[in-house]
Amino acid sequence: MTEKSHLKDDDNNSFAEQMRGVKPLKQDTVVLKAKKTKKDAIVKEQQAATREANFYFSDQYSPHFADKNTISYVREGCPRDLAKLLRKGHYYPDLILDLHGLTQQQAKIEIAALIQEAIKQHVECVCIVHGLGSGILKQRTPAWLVQHPSVNAMHQAPLEWGGNGALLVLVDLAD
Repeated sequence: MTEKSHLKDDDNNSFAEQMRGVKPLKQDTVVLKAKKTKKDAIVKEQQAATREANFYFSDQYSPHFADKNTISYVREGCPRDLAKLLRKGHYYPDLILDLHGLTQQQAKIEIAALIQEAIKQHVECVCIVHGLGSGILKQRTPAWLVQHPSVNAMHQAPLEWGGNGALLVLVDLAD
């Protein structure tokens, strides 16, 4: 036997002597739940917005607007002058979404999240800045908004809110 192994045996024996009469602890059956964080809530909101965007927004749908230069829409059953009131600046947006640099899929998700957030915060008017660029988001954004059941009206924004590159949207808060 080497000197090191002899020391280890002595240590084990002295430890066993010192622990004589000590009862072993029984393991609790309490299972701790994972701590919920703000990130979990944000992820859930993003997933809900993605589901909502995929549910409401179809890329195949193409609405017909009377004037191709000015986008204006009022949901059936709503007062017809809502678009005119938006155009004249009677409504001010409390939330603004800028879609610059986003893909179509990302833009759909962000629009769905904006509408969801507007309803949650009881915001009636929102502004969506799609920009001019190649015109893809400028064409698709109104088509998506027309399909959402919580959109009562929309109109091309006045110059102070983005003009041709933005839309003012009235959200139905009755839900």
